Amino acid sequence: MARERARLRTPVTDLYDFAQHLADLADEISMKYFRRDPKVRTKDDGTPVTEADEAIERVLRQEIRAAFPDHGILGEEEEERVGSSGSRWIIDPIDGTKNYSWGIPVWATLIAFERDGVVQLGVASAAALGERYTAGRGKGAMRNGEMIHVSNVDDLSKARVGFTSINGFERTGYADAFSKLVGGARFDRGIGDFYGHVLVAAGSLDVMVEPSLRPWDLGPLLVIVEEAGGRLTDFGGNATIYGGCGLTSNGRLHTSVLALFGARSSKRAG
Repeated sequence: MARERARLRTPVTDLYDFAQHLADLADEISMKYFRRDPKVRTKDDGTPVTEADEAIERVLRQEIRAAFPDHGILGEEEEERVGSSGSRWIIDPIDGTKNYSWGIPVWATLIAFERDGVVQLGVASAAALGERYTAGRGKGAMRNGEMIHVSNVDDLSKARVGFTSINGFERTGYADAFSKLVGGARFDRGIGDFYGHVLVAAGSLDVMVEPSLRPWDLGPLLVIVEEAGGRLTDFGGNATIYGGCGLTSNGRLHTSVLALFGARSSKRAG
């Protein structure tokens, strides 16, 4: 029994190495198909999926099951596997599938490890860009092994704002809030997907907003952004990957942006 409990509570440092191993496997598969006309089909929810998405998730699930048979797995392309240990892996095999299928190099495999409902570590591996973002609780956030940190911009009129599709804000009822945000910022860029969030973590953007997200879209980004000194919440100010939307900032601008989206937050000044 003691041996079983020890296995179920594998130190996060060991899990961090395992997550890197998973990212290496994913990079090998994704680059094998990239810009080689991967087969694309449309899922029932209207989103695209490629043979690379499916191959990556299949391989990563096999690796996790073999190493940690009691861990749960939540991924985009297959049904959730419920574990019995309180530990769960959250996987997006290719975040930015449209970019991937179009030959645009802004996409990544997202891998997060969650224990008792708290994301403990994350990896966002952007193979075509040659960039890998990693973080573990209390360990800081890194890009290609070098520490990263958010910016110190504290005035929205001087901020650099990233976003996804403008139509997404219109479809979800946030068009007015989005217009106020980009209208009041100094610069705005349609970055999209994981990349805007890690750019905030690295200090290249100050704010990133997405109106429609699933847990696997945000899995590792929460810990990466927080370990870099920033905040990632839903539009209600809750630090979660389950809120259905995402606002990332350097922390100093967070409350100001939440106010534009009609949120009231008493968590922290920003």
